[in-house]
Amino acid sequence: MTTKQKLLQVCNEYVDKRINDYRNEIHLIKDSIASNDQKESDDDDSGNGKLFNDLEKNMEHLNDATKTKEHLKLVKVNVASKEAVLGSIVKTDVMNFYIATSIGKIEVDGDTYYAISFHSPIGQLLKHKSAGDTFEFNQKKYKILEII
Repeated sequence: MTTKQKLLQVCNEYVDKRINDYRNEIHLIKDSIASNDQKESDDDDSGNGKLFNDLEKNMEHLNDATKTKEHLKLVKVNVASKEAVLGSIVKTDVMNFYIATSIGKIEVDGDTYYAISFHSPIGQLLKHKSAGDTFEFNQKKYKILEII
């Protein structure tokens, strides 16, 4: 398995876990709401108010995670480009980036990569950059050594 395949697999596993966690939480909240509905009188539904808010938040998070999963389907592990594109590994003199989705630090084969999205601030700086280019982020200068 190539490094890109491993990185994409880690990203997919991370998103799958998030999706499952949100689904489980939604199920628990729905069970709690149903349980409260059976126990409480018509006068008192204050307990369900917070549960409905939690349900809504978790459904939004699930929707976001599902969109991220769909976005990851666009990442190609065999992409070859001289410029930073979706699916690229960008090696700099400071750190390595994997352009797919923002999940942060990933360790693969003894190397550290930071999975980022093109929508992130640093992802915006990497767009259309190639080996030899430089950029600055948080008052730190980076030089791109290689794009894989």
